[in-house]
Amino acid sequence: MIRATATAAATIATGLRALTLAAGLVAATIACMPQTAWGASRIKDIADFEGVRDNMLVGYGIVVGLNGTGDDLTNAPFTKESLVGMLERLGVNIRAQGGTIATLKPKNIAAVMITAVLPPFARQGTRVDVAVSALGDAKSVDGGTLLVTPLVGADGEVYAVSQGGVATNSYSAQGQAASVTKGIPTKGRISNGAIVERELPFEMAHMESVKVTLRNPDFTTARRIAQAVNSYLGSEVARPADPGAVQVIVPPQYRGNVVSMLTDIEQLRVEPDQTAKVVIDQATGTIVMGENVRISTVAIAQGQLTIRITETPQVSQPSPFSTTGETTVVDRTNIEVDEGQGNKLTMMKHEVTLQELVTGLNALGVSPRDLAAILQAIKASGALQADIEVL
Repeated sequence: MIRATATAAATIATGLRALTLAAGLVAATIACMPQTAWGASRIKDIADFEGVRDNMLVGYGIVVGLNGTGDDLTNAPFTKESLVGMLERLGVNIRAQGGTIATLKPKNIAAVMITAVLPPFARQGTRVDVAVSALGDAKSVDGGTLLVTPLVGADGEVYAVSQGGVATNSYSAQGQAASVTKGIPTKGRISNGAIVERELPFEMAHMESVKVTLRNPDFTTARRIAQAVNSYLGSEVARPADPGAVQVIVPPQYRGNVVSMLTDIEQLRVEPDQTAKVVIDQATGTIVMGENVRISTVAIAQGQLTIRITETPQVSQPSPFSTTGETTVVDRTNIEVDEGQGNKLTMMKHEVTLQELVTGLNALGVSPRDLAAILQAIKASGALQADIEVL
């Protein structure tokens, strides 16, 4: 019994040593993995494949069934002409003798523009969403019904047909002296409101080369994408054509199966490079700075000059029951000047990082709008090693 127990204990100890060794090997493997791979982006998220793109569609239609919020046909003659043409196509003649159009004053009809996006590889019968926007002086298109409307592309061909109920997710109400509006009642959507009737011819199976287009063109990023593709495919089939595109020749193992190659390529991870840029939105006071922004040695002082002018008029008038004198208004002006003595000169060292830059500028206690002015002044002095884009 003692000998069996000792044997079991030895077996357990050996197993524990094996588990410890395996855990150490896993930890060492994880430690040796490149850290940039975890923070890199997929090619799918930073680039597109040439030919795989959306197409814009547009159409002109009529919405009916509105609750008195439609176009005024006097102010919108195109709505009246559309109504007359639609009724005549349906066999309803509203023209009097001599060809004149009868007086029409409906308030439940509105002319609208229809826009939609045709996704890539959309097949016949596929449904897409459409946006409906009032064209005339309609107050609202909520609750109306869009009649059959063809949607055309840039080439003038009809690619989809739309029809359905319009929803705006808004409301508008008014009285004699007040009104309330939520959202935009003259703009709505029809979910799955268009049916694709024509397909865009584009075959990928027999392509001999594919072009990867970068969403943010950059020489370094294009080269990194080419290197990642070549490393994965095991041959020099990818090369950067320019900062915005990488040409990939389909290798023999993917001939006739380009979709599989693109599926594998778009999952590869690449660290995108970016230029040093500072974006300033003066309307909202928003400032965005990239991590590559650097500042040379410079001293910064930001003064907050505040001038307050207070007017306190005083009235001088004669004593009661006085027979002489007159009432006069004497102006009293008080001027106060605050030069912001608390702000001192701040030194920025050579090539500070983004964190050091933000910390140093925050030490001045300035607002985002003042910070924008400081950055522009630093750029004008030549000390800011970045581009400034003002929105």
